[in-house]
This record gives sequence, C-alpha cells and structure tokens, in this order.
Amino acid sequence: MTDATATSLFPIYIKKGLRYFVVSDDGLQQIFPDAIFLRVSDTLAALQEIAAAHRANFGIPVIGITGSNGKTIVKEWLYHCLHTDHRVVRSPRSYNSQIGVPLSIWQMADNHELAIFEAGISKPGEMQKLEKMIRPNIGVLTNIGDAHNEGFADKNEKLQEKLNLFSSSDIIIGRYDDLKEWKQQQVNEGSTKTIITWSKNGQGDWNIKNIEKGKHASRILLCPGAAEFSFEIPFTDDASIENAVTCFIVLHQLGLSPATIIERLSNLQSVDMRLQLIRGINHCTIINDSYSADLNSLAVALQFMQQQAGAGKKTLILSDFYQSARNADELYPEIYRMASQFGVSRMIGIGNDISHSLKGHMGKKKRPKFYYSIIHPIFFSNSNQPGLEMKPFSSRAHVSLVLKK
Repeated sequence: MTDATATSLFPIYIKKGLRYFVVSDDGLQQIFPDAIFLRVSDTLAALQEIAAAHRANFGIPVIGITGSNGKTIVKEWLYHCLHTDHRVVRSPRSYNSQIGVPLSIWQMADNHELAIFEAGISKPGEMQKLEKMIRPNIGVLTNIGDAHNEGFADKNEKLQEKLNLFSSSDIIIGRYDDLKEWKQQQVNEGSTKTIITWSKNGQGDWNIKNIEKGKHASRILLCPGAAEFSFEIPFTDDASIENAVTCFIVLHQLGLSPATIIERLSNLQSVDMRLQLIRGINHCTIINDSYSADLNSLAVALQFMQQQAGAGKKTLILSDFYQSARNADELYPEIYRMASQFGVSRMIGIGNDISHSLKGHMGKKKRPKFYYSIIHPIFFSNSNQPGLEMKPFSSRAHVSLVLKK
C-alpha cells in the first residue's frame, strides 16, 4: 500500500472507529497518530497466521471442503441439513481463497458447535497454507474437473495439491475415481485415516444403484454395503445428484439418522448463481449459472437447460473462460460444439477471446458442420459495447442460460 493510497483510505477507516492496523509500510504512525500500526513484512501471511491462531482456540468438529466444482453447494446444503440441530459457522458465500479462508475462520466463536469451510486453490503451494488455518477433522473432495487447470501441470498435480487439505483429517469422503489411488497409498503407509468413497459402478464403499429422474426431482438409491437408502432431491441435473450423495454420506458420518437425512435432503434449495431458475417476461426462463465458467460446469448447465426448455428455443450467454489451460482456438470451438449438441439456437458471447476465436472460425470456408446449427451467433468485445441491449425475446417458452465468470 503506497503512502498516497494510505493517506486517502485510512481517514475513512479511522472515522468508522478502527484504530488497529496491520501494514507493510513505514511512516503511517506519524501521519495518523490516533491509530496503532503493526508493521509486518507480508500482510497476507500475517492475516493467515492470525487466523490459524484463532482456529487453534476451538476443539469443535470442522469440515473442510475442496474440489473443482460443487464446494459452495455442498457447504450450503450441509448447513441446511445441520443448522436446526447445531450452531454452525460456515464460509460466507464462496470465501475459499487465500484471503477468504482467514476471514471465514475469524467468524468462529465460543457458541459454535460445528464449522464448515471451503478451500479453493489455483496453483501449487496454496493448499498447505489453507490447511494450516482450517485443519479439518472431516475432509470432503467434491470432484476433480477442469476448473483452474491453468495453474497446474496436469490433473494429477492438481489432485495431489487438493489432497493436502486432508493431512490432519480423520475422515475423508469423495468419489472413488478421485480417491482410489490415494486411499491405497494411505493403506500401504499404515495410515489411520478413514477414507470413504462413493461410486456409480459398484466399486466404492457407498454405491449409487439407481437414479430415477422426473421433471422436477430425482430419486436416488444409495447403498453402503448391503444397506439401502432411497431418497429424493428437488433437482434433476447430474451435478446436484452427486453433491446430494456427498452430503448424505457426510451427514451419516456425523450421526444423523437416515430418516432425518432423507427428510432434509428432500427440501434442498438452489444456491444463488448455481443453476438458479428465474422466471422472465413473455413466458421466458433464465438459468443463472454465472458463478463458475469451465467446461464441466457448462456441460451440466446445458444439460439442465435442455431439461427445462423441452421444445422451446434456447439462448446461451457467456463470457471469456479464464479457468481453462486450453488454447482459445481449441476451447471456444469446443464450447460452440457443445452448445450445438444441446440445441442452442442463439449464442451471445461477451469478451475479446470468445469473440475473436469464434468469429475467426466462422469466417473459414471449411468450418465444422456444427457451426451452421446455431442460427444466430452474436459476439461483443465487452459488456459496454453498443448493441448489447437487445429487444425482448418475442418467442414464448424461451430459455436463456447465463454462464459468465
């Protein structure tokens, strides 16, 4: 923080009653004698050390959640199922970064009985710092997908980095495909960790035996060994089904009865900006999935849009994808192909990368056939470009998917 910036900001903070500041600059004490400044070499590291010290004051169960997608949904659904019985502290919204995690942990107080925190990373070396603050007793790995691939050499490196969150965990829960090798490694090393996996193909400790999808709900048959639990959730997309299965197993480990779990999962609510349905004018529907922008999230969202639209027309609105390591000339044609497969009739792209890439491919004489199936592609370099404001859709039963990060 420069002296000029400090001079303009600190009077505002002091006026609001703040008197103690952790800073990395010299000379502020002389400028603001009514405040107290603690000077450190790295303010972020200081914030994280303070959070770790605060976390050490509490012996309550802590659930740590990581994964490429679904962290916030699993956290919010666990809170939904637990907060009537326990005083739960959780990460606000998606506070899972190097700054978000310490701010989340700072909320822990003496009246809390359970904590649920998210941990998100974008490059090697970050999870160790988050683990020192969260120190979860129960670890949850939602899945390993394409989000934040750009910061890692490959998917395995990203998986190994995420697994660092569980170095002090007693129980870890996740998909069989993601945890099978690590679980065997822990067994070979004589670890006392309990690693619980679930699967769709019968290889996990818990297995999905059957899924019945209706128009607005899904019934899932989940089997740990010879036991069977049948439950319903008010969602039909694959991601929600997987997240619900994860929640069921976590809740079971926490000691909730199957009847209680089944009843509470039946009343799950959507999370803002995660496949959020909004009813618009002229019988149109908007699906807001704007929190994540990666190929896995897009595939789930397009599937959900197809289910909701039926025979209605479909519009896809999205911006540049920043959470992919793939070259733009490969990534955006793949997005266009996916949109075509799910019957998108109009696509609105906002951003330099998506505009330049797709316009270039569309201008080629020999472009793939799927480019012709989207009848009305529209691209803008940014959200302020003239012409972005469009007339309302005249067609009825139109479904628009907004996937913008």
